[in-house]
This record gives sequence, structure tokens and C-alpha cells, in this order.
Amino acid sequence: MRQRFGIGYDSHVFGAKRPFILAGVEIEHDTGLKGHSDGDAIAHAVTDALLGAVAMGDIGRLFPDTDDRWKGADSLMMLSEVKYRLVAASYSIVNIDVTVVIEKPKLAPYIEEMRENLARTLALPLNCVSIKAKTNEKMDSVGRGKGLQVYAIASVGGA
Repeated sequence: MRQRFGIGYDSHVFGAKRPFILAGVEIEHDTGLKGHSDGDAIAHAVTDALLGAVAMGDIGRLFPDTDDRWKGADSLMMLSEVKYRLVAASYSIVNIDVTVVIEKPKLAPYIEEMRENLARTLALPLNCVSIKAKTNEKMDSVGRGKGLQVYAIASVGGA
């Protein structure tokens, strides 16, 4: 089996009048993330990591923010579509590792549910999905609580 790797990144600012969603989990916060879909930055970064691993473009090419079909869309559904495309092209997802850089709220109470959602969406064992949260030590706009950044790496086997 040939192994391939992809890196994904996403960032969003707070300020949307909707729930704050990460990896399909609603997180208690006074505002949601701005974005064309539901603003789920974890799902977006993982989507780009998977697409990058198999050279199938990026989330903006598949789900453009100029297309109203994706306005407010469930990002885990979009991730599921990407998984389907990988499987159809004879790839298998090996593992996912995610780092969320956010000052507040603290994500520790939500991490396991987020891992479970990603594992279920990607049909992976739970021990193949990692999510970690870090602060930015009060540096820059993320450190001041204006938004967040998400980094993801995906390992894919096959084709």
C-alpha cells in the first residue's frame, strides 16, 4: 500500500449569529464562526488535508462559497462527500491529526465527541482520529479571542 499525506488549514473569525460548531459539535460560546457554510473549521481543515493527500484540489474548488447550495451547509456532510470520492478512487483513510489554536472557549470538554464525529464520518476507528487544542498565549488576533486556526494532517493509503 502506497502511503500519502496531506496538510489542511482553516481559520475563521467569531461574530456570526449562529451556533459555534467544530467537528459537528455545538460548543457553548456567545457567537459562532463566520463563514459561508456552517463555519466548522475542523471539518474544513480535515477536508483540505484529505484532498491534498490525493491531489484532488481543495474545499473551495469542490464547495465554492460563490454557490448558494453550500450556504449554511453542514461541513461534516461535505467531509463525507470527500470521503466518498477518496474511496471511489481506491484510497483509504489511515488517520487524521488535528490541532486547534484557540484562546477561548476551552475545548477539552468537547474533544471526545468531536473525535467520535470525525471517526464516524470517515468510517475510522476512534484511535485513528486525534484532536488537540492549544492557546496562542495571548499573541495576535487568535490570542485575543477574535477567532481560531485549525491545522490538520491526513494519512491516506492506496492508489
